[in-house]
Amino acid sequence: MIQADSLTKYFGPIKAVDGVSFEVKKGEVLGFLGPNGAGKSTTMKTLCGFLTPTAGSASICGFDIVEAPMEAKMHLGYLPEGAPAYGDMTPRSYLGFIAGIRGLSGAARRNRIEKTVSLANIAAVYDQPIETLSKGFKRRVGIAQALLSDPDVLVLDEPTDGLDPNQKHEVRKLIGEMAPEKAIIISTHLLEEVTAVCSRAIIIASGRVVADGTPDEMEARSRHHNAVTMKLDKDAVADATAALKKLADVASVQSPRPGTLIAYPKGGKSIIAAVSELARSKKWPVEEVYAERGHLDEVFREITQTAA
Repeated sequence: MIQADSLTKYFGPIKAVDGVSFEVKKGEVLGFLGPNGAGKSTTMKTLCGFLTPTAGSASICGFDIVEAPMEAKMHLGYLPEGAPAYGDMTPRSYLGFIAGIRGLSGAARRNRIEKTVSLANIAAVYDQPIETLSKGFKRRVGIAQALLSDPDVLVLDEPTDGLDPNQKHEVRKLIGEMAPEKAIIISTHLLEEVTAVCSRAIIIASGRVVADGTPDEMEARSRHHNAVTMKLDKDAVADATAALKKLADVASVQSPRPGTLIAYPKGGKSIIAAVSELARSKKWPVEEVYAERGHLDEVFREITQTAA
Protein backbone atom coordinates (compact mmCIF):
# COMPACT_ATOMS: atom_id res chain seq x y z
CA MET A 1 0.00 0.00 0.00
CA ILE A 2 3.04 2.26 0.48
CA GLN A 3 6.17 1.82 -1.60
CA ALA A 4 9.37 3.85 -1.80
CA ASP A 5 11.95 2.81 -4.38
CA SER A 6 15.41 4.43 -4.18
CA LEU A 7 13.79 7.68 -3.06
CA THR A 8 16.34 10.51 -3.24
CA LYS A 9 16.01 14.22 -2.52
CA TYR A 10 18.59 16.98 -2.96
CA PHE A 11 18.36 20.56 -1.73
CA GLY A 12 21.01 22.19 -3.90
CA PRO A 13 24.23 20.27 -3.17
CA ILE A 14 22.81 18.71 0.02
CA LYS A 15 21.52 15.16 -0.24
CA ALA A 16 18.77 15.00 2.39
CA VAL A 17 17.41 11.59 1.37
CA ASP A 18 19.77 9.01 -0.09
CA GLY A 19 18.17 6.09 -1.95
CA VAL A 20 15.54 5.14 0.62
CA SER A 21 13.57 1.98 -0.22
CA PHE A 22 10.84 0.26 1.79
CA GLU A 23 7.24 -0.90 1.57
CA VAL A 24 4.37 -1.00 4.03
CA LYS A 25 1.54 -3.50 3.75
CA LYS A 26 -2.03 -3.34 5.00
CA GLY A 27 -2.15 -3.91 8.74
CA GLU A 28 1.40 -2.67 9.36
CA VAL A 29 2.32 0.29 11.55
CA LEU A 30 5.82 1.37 10.59
CA GLY A 31 7.84 3.49 12.98
CA PHE A 32 10.20 5.79 11.07
CA LEU A 33 13.07 6.70 13.40
CA GLY A 34 16.17 8.81 13.16
CA PRO A 35 18.12 11.60 14.86
CA ASN A 36 17.37 15.24 14.10
CA GLY A 37 18.43 16.06 10.55
CA ALA A 38 18.46 12.43 9.46
CA GLY A 39 15.90 13.01 6.68
CA LYS A 40 12.73 11.69 8.32
CA SER A 41 10.43 14.62 7.56
CA THR A 42 11.91 15.13 4.08
CA THR A 43 11.22 11.46 3.30
CA MET A 44 7.63 11.84 4.55
CA LYS A 45 7.06 15.00 2.50
CA THR A 46 8.48 13.38 -0.63
CA LEU A 47 6.51 10.18 -0.09
CA CYS A 48 3.29 12.22 0.17
CA GLY A 49 3.96 14.42 -2.85
CA PHE A 50 4.59 17.60 -0.88
CA LEU A 51 8.14 17.58 -2.31
CA THR A 52 9.15 16.20 -5.70
CA PRO A 53 11.85 13.51 -5.51
CA THR A 54 15.14 14.22 -7.24
CA ALA A 55 15.38 10.53 -8.12
CA GLY A 56 13.56 7.31 -7.36
CA SER A 57 9.81 6.91 -6.93
CA ALA A 58 7.05 6.52 -4.40
CA SER A 59 3.53 5.14 -4.70
CA ILE A 60 0.40 5.03 -2.58
CA CYS A 61 -1.95 2.09 -3.19
CA GLY A 62 -0.26 1.51 -6.55
CA PHE A 63 -0.48 5.14 -7.76
CA ASP A 64 2.80 6.94 -8.39
CA ILE A 65 2.88 10.11 -6.31
CA VAL A 66 4.39 12.14 -9.20
CA GLU A 67 2.66 10.61 -12.22
CA ALA A 68 -0.78 10.16 -10.61
CA PRO A 69 -0.80 12.57 -7.65
CA MET A 70 -4.58 13.05 -7.38
CA GLU A 71 -5.28 9.31 -7.38
CA ALA A 72 -2.50 8.66 -4.85
CA LYS A 73 -3.66 11.40 -2.49
CA MET A 74 -7.26 10.17 -2.59
CA HIS A 75 -6.01 7.17 -0.59
CA LEU A 76 -3.74 9.20 1.70
CA GLY A 77 -4.13 10.99 5.01
CA TYR A 78 -1.11 13.09 5.95
CA LEU A 79 -0.21 14.87 9.17
CA PRO A 80 2.75 17.15 8.34
CA GLU A 81 5.47 18.15 10.75
CA GLY A 82 4.15 20.85 13.08
CA ALA A 83 0.49 20.18 12.10
CA PRO A 84 0.05 23.46 10.15
CA ALA A 85 -3.49 24.80 9.85
CA TYR A 86 -5.28 28.09 9.17
CA GLY A 87 -5.11 29.90 12.51
CA ASP A 88 -8.11 32.15 11.91
CA MET A 89 -10.37 29.15 11.28
CA THR A 90 -12.07 27.12 13.99
CA PRO A 91 -11.82 23.31 13.93
CA ARG A 92 -15.45 23.32 12.70
CA SER A 93 -14.73 25.54 9.69
CA TYR A 94 -11.35 23.91 9.03
CA LEU A 95 -12.72 20.37 8.92
CA GLY A 96 -15.60 21.61 6.75
CA PHE A 97 -13.04 23.11 4.37
CA ILE A 98 -11.04 19.84 4.29
CA ALA A 99 -14.24 17.84 3.74
CA GLY A 100 -14.99 19.98 0.69
CA ILE A 101 -11.52 19.41 -0.72
CA ARG A 102 -12.00 15.67 -0.15
CA GLY A 103 -15.27 15.76 -2.09
CA LEU A 104 -17.50 14.90 0.86
CA SER A 105 -21.05 16.26 0.86
CA GLY A 106 -24.46 15.73 2.41
CA ALA A 107 -24.97 13.07 5.07
CA ALA A 108 -21.59 11.46 4.33
CA ARG A 109 -19.88 14.78 5.07
CA ARG A 110 -21.76 15.30 8.33
CA ASN A 111 -21.19 11.75 9.51
CA ARG A 112 -17.45 11.76 8.76
CA ILE A 113 -16.90 15.12 10.45
CA GLU A 114 -18.88 14.03 13.51
CA LYS A 115 -16.99 10.75 13.78
CA THR A 116 -13.61 12.43 13.26
CA VAL A 117 -14.29 15.04 15.94
CA SER A 118 -15.06 12.20 18.32
CA LEU A 119 -11.99 10.17 17.32
CA ALA A 120 -9.63 13.14 17.73
CA ASN A 121 -11.45 14.29 20.89
CA ILE A 122 -11.64 17.95 19.89
CA ALA A 123 -15.30 18.72 20.70
CA ALA A 124 -14.25 20.94 23.63
CA VAL A 125 -12.46 23.38 21.28
CA TYR A 126 -14.60 22.89 18.18
CA ASP A 127 -15.57 26.56 17.85
CA GLN A 128 -12.37 28.24 19.07
CA PRO A 129 -9.94 29.84 16.59
CA ILE A 130 -7.13 27.37 15.92
CA GLU A 131 -4.50 30.03 16.64
CA THR A 132 -5.75 30.20 20.25
CA LEU A 133 -5.45 26.45 20.87
CA SER A 134 -2.71 24.74 22.85
CA LYS A 135 -0.01 22.84 20.98
CA GLY A 136 -1.68 19.58 21.94
CA PHE A 137 -5.10 20.58 20.60
CA LYS A 138 -3.54 21.93 17.39
CA ARG A 139 -1.91 18.55 16.94
CA ARG A 140 -5.24 16.80 17.47
CA VAL A 141 -6.92 19.06 14.90
CA GLY A 142 -4.13 18.05 12.51
CA ILE A 143 -4.78 14.39 13.24
CA ALA A 144 -8.49 14.98 12.61
CA GLN A 145 -7.91 16.36 9.11
CA ALA A 146 -5.69 13.38 8.30
CA LEU A 147 -8.43 10.96 9.37
CA LEU A 148 -11.36 12.85 7.85
CA SER A 149 -11.65 10.93 4.58
CA ASP A 150 -11.03 7.54 6.25
CA PRO A 151 -7.98 6.97 4.00
CA ASP A 152 -6.35 3.61 3.32
CA VAL A 153 -2.90 5.03 4.10
CA LEU A 154 -1.87 7.31 6.96
CA VAL A 155 1.47 9.13 7.15
CA LEU A 156 1.81 10.83 10.53
CA ASP A 157 4.83 13.01 11.25
CA GLU A 158 5.29 13.22 15.05
CA PRO A 159 1.59 12.55 15.82
CA THR A 160 1.96 12.77 19.63
CA ASP A 161 4.29 15.78 19.73
CA GLY A 162 3.01 18.27 22.31
CA LEU A 163 0.45 15.90 23.82
CA ASP A 164 0.31 15.11 27.52
CA PRO A 165 0.62 11.45 28.65
CA ASN A 166 -3.16 10.89 28.63
CA GLN A 167 -3.51 12.37 25.15
CA LYS A 168 -0.58 10.28 23.89
CA HIS A 169 -2.31 7.17 25.21
CA GLU A 170 -5.52 8.14 23.40
CA VAL A 171 -3.74 8.70 20.08
CA ARG A 172 -1.76 5.47 20.36
CA LYS A 173 -4.93 3.56 21.18
CA LEU A 174 -6.63 5.12 18.13
CA ILE A 175 -3.72 4.13 15.87
CA GLY A 176 -3.87 0.58 17.21
CA GLU A 177 -7.60 0.37 16.51
CA MET A 178 -7.22 1.64 12.94
CA ALA A 179 -4.13 -0.44 12.11
CA PRO A 180 -5.76 -3.68 10.85
CA GLU A 181 -7.51 -1.87 7.98
CA LYS A 182 -4.78 0.60 7.01
CA ALA A 183 -1.09 1.01 6.26
CA ILE A 184 0.39 3.53 8.68
CA ILE A 185 3.76 5.28 8.94
CA ILE A 186 4.65 7.17 12.10
CA SER A 187 7.71 9.38 11.97
CA THR A 188 8.89 9.86 15.54
CA HIS A 189 11.86 10.49 17.79
CA LEU A 190 10.08 8.83 20.74
CA LEU A 191 11.39 5.28 21.08
CA GLU A 192 8.52 4.46 23.44
CA GLU A 193 6.16 5.08 20.52
CA VAL A 194 7.73 2.22 18.59
CA THR A 195 7.23 -0.36 21.33
CA ALA A 196 3.73 1.00 22.07
CA VAL A 197 2.13 0.94 18.61
CA CYS A 198 4.51 -0.16 15.84
CA SER A 199 4.70 -3.61 14.27
CA ARG A 200 7.92 -2.67 12.48
CA ALA A 201 10.59 0.01 12.63
CA ILE A 202 13.02 1.62 10.21
CA ILE A 203 15.98 3.66 11.41
CA ILE A 204 17.32 6.33 9.06
CA ALA A 205 20.61 8.19 9.47
CA SER A 206 22.27 10.65 7.08
CA GLY A 207 19.38 10.11 4.67
CA ARG A 208 19.87 6.33 4.45
CA VAL A 209 18.00 3.35 5.88
CA VAL A 210 20.40 1.71 8.33
CA ALA A 211 18.06 -0.77 10.06
CA ASP A 212 14.69 -2.40 9.37
CA GLY A 213 12.92 -4.90 11.60
CA THR A 214 10.28 -5.55 14.23
CA PRO A 215 10.65 -3.91 17.66
CA ASP A 216 11.60 -7.33 19.07
CA GLU A 217 14.28 -7.77 16.41
CA MET A 218 15.63 -4.29 17.16
CA GLU A 219 15.73 -4.96 20.91
CA ALA A 220 17.50 -8.28 20.26
CA ARG A 221 20.46 -6.30 18.91
CA SER A 222 20.93 -4.66 22.31
CA ARG A 223 23.70 -5.75 24.65
CA HIS A 224 21.00 -5.94 27.32
CA HIS A 225 18.86 -8.45 25.39
CA ASN A 226 18.34 -11.44 27.74
CA ALA A 227 20.65 -9.87 30.32
CA VAL A 228 19.52 -10.82 33.84
CA THR A 229 19.19 -8.17 36.53
CA MET A 230 19.31 -9.38 40.12
CA LYS A 231 18.62 -7.33 43.25
CA LEU A 232 19.94 -8.86 46.45
CA ASP A 233 21.54 -8.06 49.78
CA LYS A 234 24.63 -5.95 49.08
CA ASP A 235 26.73 -8.20 51.32
CA ALA A 236 26.10 -11.10 48.93
CA VAL A 237 27.13 -9.20 45.78
CA ALA A 238 30.80 -10.27 45.75
CA ASP A 239 30.06 -14.01 46.11
CA ALA A 240 27.21 -13.83 43.59
CA THR A 241 29.41 -12.02 41.06
CA ALA A 242 32.13 -14.67 41.28
CA ALA A 243 29.64 -17.53 40.94
CA LEU A 244 27.74 -15.98 38.02
CA LYS A 245 30.95 -15.46 36.05
CA LYS A 246 31.49 -19.23 36.10
CA LEU A 247 28.24 -19.99 34.26
CA ALA A 248 28.97 -21.19 30.73
CA ASP A 249 26.71 -18.72 28.92
CA VAL A 250 27.51 -15.62 30.99
CA ALA A 251 29.83 -13.19 29.22
CA SER A 252 30.28 -10.68 32.05
CA VAL A 253 28.77 -9.46 35.30
CA GLN A 254 28.49 -5.84 36.42
CA SER A 255 27.21 -4.10 39.54
CA PRO A 256 25.88 -0.67 38.47
CA ARG A 257 24.83 0.22 42.01
CA PRO A 258 24.96 -1.38 45.49
CA GLY A 259 22.77 -4.45 45.76
CA THR A 260 22.23 -4.85 41.99
CA LEU A 261 23.94 -7.23 39.57
CA ILE A 262 23.54 -7.53 35.82
CA ALA A 263 24.68 -10.74 34.12
CA TYR A 264 25.22 -10.32 30.37
CA PRO A 265 24.79 -13.40 28.16
CA LYS A 266 27.03 -14.66 25.40
CA GLY A 267 25.43 -14.18 21.98
CA GLY A 268 22.12 -13.04 23.42
CA LYS A 269 21.34 -16.49 24.86
CA SER A 270 18.64 -16.92 27.49
CA ILE A 271 20.32 -17.32 30.89
CA ILE A 272 17.44 -16.55 33.25
CA ALA A 273 16.83 -20.22 34.13
CA ALA A 274 20.50 -20.91 34.88
CA VAL A 275 20.86 -17.74 36.95
CA SER A 276 17.68 -18.44 38.92
CA GLU A 277 18.71 -22.03 39.63
CA LEU A 278 22.14 -20.89 40.82
CA ALA A 279 20.54 -18.30 43.13
CA ARG A 280 18.28 -20.98 44.63
CA SER A 281 21.11 -23.46 45.11
CA LYS A 282 23.32 -20.84 46.77
CA LYS A 283 20.39 -19.52 48.86
CA TRP A 284 21.26 -15.91 48.02
CA PRO A 285 18.99 -13.30 49.65
CA VAL A 286 17.40 -12.26 46.33
CA GLU A 287 14.71 -9.58 46.30
CA GLU A 288 14.09 -9.56 42.57
CA VAL A 289 15.39 -11.23 39.40
CA TYR A 290 14.27 -10.65 35.81
CA ALA A 291 15.45 -10.86 32.21
CA GLU A 292 15.78 -7.72 30.08
CA ARG A 293 14.10 -7.46 26.65
CA GLY A 294 16.81 -5.12 25.39
CA HIS A 295 17.22 -1.36 25.25
CA LEU A 296 15.98 0.21 22.02
CA ASP A 297 17.68 3.50 22.87
CA GLU A 298 21.02 1.69 23.07
CA VAL A 299 20.49 0.10 19.65
CA PHE A 300 19.38 3.44 18.21
CA ARG A 301 22.51 5.23 19.45
CA GLU A 302 24.86 2.51 18.24
CA ILE A 303 23.31 2.28 14.77
CA THR A 304 22.98 6.02 14.13
CA GLN A 305 26.41 6.95 15.51
CA THR A 306 28.07 4.23 13.43
CA ALA A 307 26.26 5.45 10.30
CA ALA A 308 27.06 9.13 10.89
